[in-house]
Amino acid sequence: MSATAGFTRPPTAQEAVLAQVRRELVAGALRPGEQVRQEQLAERYGVSRVPLREALKILEGEGQVVYHPHRGYFVAELSVDDLIEVYRLRELLEAEAIRAAVPKLTQGSLVALRAAQAAVVRANRSREVAAITDANRRFHFELFELSGRPRLVRLLGQLWDSTDVYRTVYFGQPVNRRRVDVEHERQLRALELRDTEAVVRLQAEHRDHSVATVRAVIESGLLVTSGPVRARSSPRDPRSG
Repeated sequence: MSATAGFTRPPTAQEAVLAQVRRELVAGALRPGEQVRQEQLAERYGVSRVPLREALKILEGEGQVVYHPHRGYFVAELSVDDLIEVYRLRELLEAEAIRAAVPKLTQGSLVALRAAQAAVVRANRSREVAAITDANRRFHFELFELSGRPRLVRLLGQLWDSTDVYRTVYFGQPVNRRRVDVEHERQLRALELRDTEAVVRLQAEHRDHSVATVRAVIESGLLVTSGPVRARSSPRDPRSG
């Protein structure tokens, strides 16, 4: 057996900081429009400002934070235009991924998708926003990765990264968490039938519900949703981009 068998490379300081800032964005600890106070975060994480700055540059490239000269980084404001643009790109790429993935479905992959959905149900019951976001993402990427198109999956990961905050708004409402379970079940039934176009259509409806709900929240000026939604500090799934 190789001496390196089972070895998992620990994250770099930058990777660890990036994962933690993402969690704080998803949990609402860093709110839209809020200044990112680097000194405080670096002290809280126990790192220098160097890995924090590098992490913020990545998040800036994703559109999750913005940099203002002489003022520093701020969490990006929620934007209807940004929401619509990203979800339109997702529409195109996810349809492509689904059409490539469905013909490759096996009984084993259906079992994995069922298990991923079971994790979504458990997370929804917990009402922990990070757990819900992660479980929902794993469910969808379990399917996208079957496409066998790594560049496509990587692009989708980047788009999902850039809109985690929007999903947090959506998952904050109990009615939406229940809707997600129902919509995932419908997708699973279509997948079991290998009905590719039905899966594409159901995924489009799934996205449309998110867009309509989050758009209404943004336009109302409300940045938080009703009902307690708790944050957790578990690691982000490696497939999350």
